Amino acid sequence: MKKFLHYLIQFTWGLPQNLAGFILTRKYKNYATEKFFNSHIYYHQGEWGGISLGMFIIINGNRDDYWASTTKVHEYGHTLQSLILGPLYLFIIGIPSFIWCNAKKFVKMRKDKNISYFDFYPEKRANYLGQRATKLPAPTK
Repeated sequence: MKKFLHYLIQFTWGLPQNLAGFILTRKYKNYATEKFFNSHIYYHQGEWGGISLGMFIIINGNRDDYWASTTKVHEYGHTLQSLILGPLYLFIIGIPSFIWCNAKKFVKMRKDKNISYFDFYPEKRANYLGQRATKLPAPTK
């Protein structure tokens, strides 16, 4: 029943990000995949780390096992944020997170001031939710 409710909520309340995630994962359908709790993980072979759009998670398959295991927990935390925030997820979590990760200004600021990527509210909360739900460690740096 929990699994059914998870999918029902993701594809109603969380439809925008899940639709975007489903479309994006079509690009990675020939790569390794796995289920992680109630999410679907797709591994890519590019340079970037990961993204979570609803229950669709795409992470870098070229990184070491520790990075992959903690990143799955973090990205699953974003999946839970999607369940909580529904259609507001992209505005409250997705877009700010994307800017925090990719804007040169913030990349430089994190490096210059030795600020962890996970100090920003969407990332900190994703770690908390992911660890709480999975009982596994999330990334710290």
